[in-house]
Amino acid sequence: MSNTSGRKVIYSAMQVTGRLHLGNYEGALRNWVRLQREYEFYAGIVDLHSLTTAFEDTSAIVPYTREAAADYLAAGIDPDVTPIVVQSRVPAHSELHVLLSMVTPLGWLERVPTYKEKRDQLHIANPSYGLLGYPVLMAADILAYRGQAVPVGRDQVPHLELTREIARRFNQLYGDIFPEPEALLTEFAVLPGLDGRKMSKSYGNCIYLSDMPEAVTEKARQMFTDPAKIRKSDPGHPDQCPVYAYHAAYSPGDALQAKADCEGGRLGCVDHKKQVAATLIAAMSPLWERRAAVAADPGRLDDILDDGARRARAKTEETMELAWKAMKLR
Repeated sequence: MSNTSGRKVIYSAMQVTGRLHLGNYEGALRNWVRLQREYEFYAGIVDLHSLTTAFEDTSAIVPYTREAAADYLAAGIDPDVTPIVVQSRVPAHSELHVLLSMVTPLGWLERVPTYKEKRDQLHIANPSYGLLGYPVLMAADILAYRGQAVPVGRDQVPHLELTREIARRFNQLYGDIFPEPEALLTEFAVLPGLDGRKMSKSYGNCIYLSDMPEAVTEKARQMFTDPAKIRKSDPGHPDQCPVYAYHAAYSPGDALQAKADCEGGRLGCVDHKKQVAATLIAAMSPLWERRAAVAADPGRLDDILDDGARRARAKTEETMELAWKAMKLR
């Protein structure tokens, strides 16, 4: 199962802490759909990572995993080309995590900013090893496929550096087994949440891929707008308005005109929200159609996940054999 296609290998994944939203689509899924034709791509659903914060109540992880898989398919991931891989169904993720945790210095993990941020944000008094060791499992996810590149935004590059350091340390100790995956920088539309903050499930400010037209219309109606624009005739500041951010992302052809009309007091917030709702519904309709087809045939989704696990195991078992032998444990 070694890579004979000549294409670079990519593994990229999302954690299942809830339904996927437009921020996930613009920030990752849309790009994955393009990359799957250019690379040997493995699209992961990292359910084990969810245990870092959801270990007390795990009942939603399996349903969210299936929801995520449906969203991948709705976005355009082709399972005949790209295996959809549920992390817990591929033993190499856990096995390699154990091996890499033995060679990763504790200080490397304690300096990771996201560990401190999540610990403080969630008010975790006694963090688990799983939370601290999250980056090691993430490294195992990528290195189990001997991933050569990882699609990331510029703000995520520092997170990938730890994976590169872990791969480098393993190779120095045991031989050249793992590539040091490169950052495949991707530019994408950054969509704010309905309230202007970062779109996040924890904030409850998302438009989900599974939302129907009525929900999208209602959420567009609730979007925050420029607080200084009280009346239609007031000059607006669209660059500070979530409504305009969505307009620019999904209808760039007439966004500049909308911006000028807003600034000139010719476009009111209510009318602008209606325009954006219609634009979003038109953009999301193909996703809804594909998602409905998935929902109508749950057995096919089972088959897709079974096949993804089978293909991923074939790829990663080869990696594990190399790692075990390099460490003289086989």
